[in-house]
Amino acid sequence: MRKIDILVEKERNRQKSFRYNSYLKKALAIIESYQAQEPLSGYLKKVFAAEKKYGSTDRKSISALCYLYFRLGHAAKDLSIEERILLAIYLCEHISNEVLGLHRPDWNNQIEWSLPEKIGSLPMPFSASSIFPFKDELSEGVSLEAFAQSHLRQPLLFLRLRKKTYALLLDRIKKSGLSYEMIEEQCIAFPNGSKVEDIIKIDTEAVVQDYSSQQVFNYLKKSAVLESLKPFRKYHLEYRHTQVIKAWDCCAASGGKSMLLYDVLDKGLKPTVSDIRLSILMNLHQRFKKANLRFYDYFIGDLEKNILPEMKDTPFPIVVCDAPCTGSGTWGRTPEQLYFFKKETIQLYAERQKKIVATAIPHLASGGLFFYITCSVFKAENEEVAAFIQSQFGLEQVHLELLKGWDKQADSMFVAVFKKNN
Repeated sequence: MRKIDILVEKERNRQKSFRYNSYLKKALAIIESYQAQEPLSGYLKKVFAAEKKYGSTDRKSISALCYLYFRLGHAAKDLSIEERILLAIYLCEHISNEVLGLHRPDWNNQIEWSLPEKIGSLPMPFSASSIFPFKDELSEGVSLEAFAQSHLRQPLLFLRLRKKTYALLLDRIKKSGLSYEMIEEQCIAFPNGSKVEDIIKIDTEAVVQDYSSQQVFNYLKKSAVLESLKPFRKYHLEYRHTQVIKAWDCCAASGGKSMLLYDVLDKGLKPTVSDIRLSILMNLHQRFKKANLRFYDYFIGDLEKNILPEMKDTPFPIVVCDAPCTGSGTWGRTPEQLYFFKKETIQLYAERQKKIVATAIPHLASGGLFFYITCSVFKAENEEVAAFIQSQFGLEQVHLELLKGWDKQADSMFVAVFKKNN
């Protein structure tokens, strides 16, 4: 190699080292200043909006380092921020990483090793279960080791196909060149960050919805259950010749569960949706418009304080309570929440959930179904609230399921279904 080429190569390497070290330095500064006062994604947007010097690649690289730091959850908190970032890169990544190569080339050379091999090679004791140190709080059926390890991998992006022209949508996806995996007939998984909105009309043709979230109304797909709901189906003026069933989505947020229920019932649904937040309901209106869900009622209400307007459609044959919760089943998407989580919060949510269901259940029709749903893996929010519903309101529990997402790079959720027999 000529001397000039050697010099050029050395300068190129120097600049590369400077750039990646600057990424690490900026990530350190962000992590030091971040106190979970808002989601990490929103905080990063504000940081980069105030510092215009960072381009798209810079922002993506720095953000990735921040998220990797929080993916370790409660493990290795005695390490410095820099050491923890490097450890997280080593455990979470599977392809060569420039930052890791600069500071821990030995780890970078082993980046393709399996997780057990990587853990075995560490100079310090490390247990994957230390990522999620809440073993005694877990719902029955949660595998602590597997669930804790799942936080080291970013969950996938899942789409639920709405139209029955699946072949046309799949053809469009194939032509786009995006990497994808068919999970079920109506469920497709993409690597997180895929620009699916460039090829699919979101909420019209498909809904961005986690795999487990797509399963919460599986009980309704049983022919015997659908048959039991037939007496509740009525003709509504707006729907003309279609018989529909009324349902109340009492913690509707942006309407994802109502849209799913609408599709599960093959459009035979007249929903009433409510939430405590006006801004959330405004987003719901836009999504329903795209989904061609035109006829519905809505209101703002505070179920925790039993503050509701008069509801003209009450009682409801179906009441859906997707309750506010810790979100512990979704922390793979928001690892900063796991890092800052305090165990005492669990009981605070459980008390809120009991107040909410106590307000909602009296509006359930005799013979109707009550769906209690959380995205939590904690028994106090799941089985214990389900037991509360049975003991306090005399409902029959007809279905209970922990939706395990940790082996699918998906969220984990809980759903319990109750029937009012009197």
